[in-house]
Amino acid sequence: MRLARLIGTLSPRHPPPRPLPFSTTSSSSSSVASDAPARVLGVGGVLRGEPRRFSGADVAAYAAVSGDRNPLHLDAEFARGVAGFERGSVVHGMLVASLFPSLIASHFPGAIYVAQTLSFKQPVYVGDEVVAEVQAIYLKESKKRYIAKFTTKCFTNQECLVIDGEATTLLPTLVLNK
Repeated sequence: MRLARLIGTLSPRHPPPRPLPFSTTSSSSSSVASDAPARVLGVGGVLRGEPRRFSGADVAAYAAVSGDRNPLHLDAEFARGVAGFERGSVVHGMLVASLFPSLIASHFPGAIYVAQTLSFKQPVYVGDEVVAEVQAIYLKESKKRYIAKFTTKCFTNQECLVIDGEATTLLPTLVLNK
């Protein structure tokens, strides 16, 4: 398949991030006058999501849809006692990780999420504030699209790394939507 061949072209080494992650281009549109230059993603570019708190209702809805009804997600007493999570119910790691494709697609409508690796470093408890962040580490133009590889990280309390990984996407453009 062509997609597999495109993904196979990714370099195993990543160039170091550049200090200026975004470049600008002037946008010309006859219907809307705007002096604001377009922002273009470059290697080293960072996208940061809005803070998100997952509620017990979010966790219950995810459990219903995914079928993952492990009591450490749904029963705070079980999570504290049997599983050893002192603060109670833990948000599903995959629910937290869903912030990555959401963040990328919000900036690049039509993005195709191709691959993701994840390492769960710390639990996210129901009610914790979580922020997702992705950084472009590889960009390559390929047949009217761009192969983009990102580091993916989620933090609680703006500093504690809870998820770490990498994602590969196909982007329709490098111009940021917002």
